[in-house]
Amino acid sequence: MSEPTPVVMSATLAADEALARRRRSGERVLSMAAGEIGLPVLPALRDRLAAAAGENAYGPVAGSPALRTAVAGYWERRGLAVDPGLVVAGPGSKSLLYALLLAIGGDVVVPVPSWVSYAAQARLAGGRALPVPVLPGQGGVPDPDRLRAAVADARAAGRHPRAVVVTVPDNPTGTVASAATVRRLAEAARELDLVIVSDEIYCDLVYDSSEPAVSPALHAPERTVVTTGLTKNLALGGWRTGVARLPDSEPGRALHARLLAVASQIWSSPPAPVQTAAAYAFGEPPEVTERVAASRRLHETVVRAVAARFTAVGAELAPVAATCYLYPDFEPLRERLAAAHDVHDGDGLAALLSERYGVGVLPASAFGETGRPLRIRAATSHFYGDTDERRTAALEAADPLALPWIRESVDRVGEVLADLTGVAMPSVLVPHP
Repeated sequence: MSEPTPVVMSATLAADEALARRRRSGERVLSMAAGEIGLPVLPALRDRLAAAAGENAYGPVAGSPALRTAVAGYWERRGLAVDPGLVVAGPGSKSLLYALLLAIGGDVVVPVPSWVSYAAQARLAGGRALPVPVLPGQGGVPDPDRLRAAVADARAAGRHPRAVVVTVPDNPTGTVASAATVRRLAEAARELDLVIVSDEIYCDLVYDSSEPAVSPALHAPERTVVTTGLTKNLALGGWRTGVARLPDSEPGRALHARLLAVASQIWSSPPAPVQTAAAYAFGEPPEVTERVAASRRLHETVVRAVAARFTAVGAELAPVAATCYLYPDFEPLRERLAAAHDVHDGDGLAALLSERYGVGVLPASAFGETGRPLRIRAATSHFYGDTDERRTAALEAADPLALPWIRESVDRVGEVLADLTGVAMPSVLVPHP
């Protein structure tokens, strides 16, 4: 009898649970490990969900016609027109990503660094993750030249890579791959006959809306699956709703059929009441677009303030262009951290920040990096308040950093980094008396 596929708890969820236990015991903690967006539900969406509570039938496996039509409109407004018949909804984009890997089969190329679940899902689906580094400052998309080499080596060794996963914009780095890099990735995937799975859950959180992230579906439409959801742009993680856009091609339609077969065996259909509310959200009425814009402004303001604390002590950090994530590199401080704290890699740094300071972050190893990089991922999405009243105030504030609870969290990051590194925080970043 074969052994079960080894699998570990999601690093982000495990870190969050550990911090929650410490908070309940009375410890002072600052959660920067998970990227759950700490914002309230838009009232219009809450009302629609409540009104749909009586919808208790299974419904179509692919999702309701109303939801799929609304999602098709959402993508058409972003230059990715699609037949609603090629849209599939599921209980979260995370579930859809796993179902897609099951439907595609084979090994999966993943960027390094990349979201914690891609490699784990590839293994659960019976394949192997093939790690390919990203270009500097362009997280989420494997270097196209190194992708070619990795796939050639894997096939020469008898492996069967069939897909490449990309994330635009990126988690964990908060950066956005350039249009040229995305185009080159699409060309490489076509040459290598790889399906592109483009995770675009953060596409609405690019700070500069005049320069949106470019989807590989624009360059390789016949082989690109796009996934997204409402978890990040509207902070609806607990509602578990995600959608996938399948290619309008013969291979795309065949993959669509296999995806529906997988979905029928795992979740049958997405939750009906959530679909009704999601259809309204994907229709993007003014109150929805205004909420997303307010969230985007809030993320940018707080992320930039925290980024300034990291760079002030000497950590290197690519400019964050989207999301609530930072991926600072403490390599310039390696000797100092080793001498003062016996810290030699990201795992040691994350452990020290958690145990000594109560600050939860994740090490680079959680995102597939090997060796001893002194990189960590930090998320600012829990800084906005611990009540809906405070979170609403954060969304509406002209200067969120003037709110005491946000200022306290940002300043706490500065205090910890100054103590950790022995580098004084510049006066411009020191809390006001």
